Amino acid sequence: MKLHELTSPEGSTHRRKVVGRGIAGKGGKTAGRGTKGQKARRQIPAGFEGGQLPLLARIPKLKGFTNPFRVAYTPVNLDALAALGVSEVTYDVLVARGLAKKGDLVKVLGRGSVTSALAVSAHAFSESARAALEAAGGTVTVLDPPFSVRPPAAGNQHQNR
Repeated sequence: MKLHELTSPEGSTHRRKVVGRGIAGKGGKTAGRGTKGQKARRQIPAGFEGGQLPLLARIPKLKGFTNPFRVAYTPVNLDALAALGVSEVTYDVLVARGLAKKGDLVKVLGRGSVTSALAVSAHAFSESARAALEAAGGTVTVLDPPFSVRPPAAGNQHQNR
């Protein structure tokens, strides 16, 4: 027996009853729906809850907005830099050690302390991190971002085009 030879058992399938073709035919007028009421009508809208305030209207709208011009930095603290055990901390070293992902902007923050002189390259530094690195005899190099980070032009934020 093959798949195309399969058939339904005798009497298991029926032709669809044609209703609603006038009062002369069987199944005319109300077409088997009874009389009046919501279920006798054509269609009930999706999400209709019988006059009760629908779920979609009961749930509050989200507040606020997402700023499209936000510049997000991956924070790296001084104690994490000291734990690396290298004298020159570059962006590639941070990515290789898993402290930042490739393409992220890195900002060095001032938690922890540095005892040895470190040459650190990152996209941004907090004031306390910069002071701590320079006090330990290290150097700070600010990298250019890998893409154009530009704030919006003044006065054009709400202008319709």
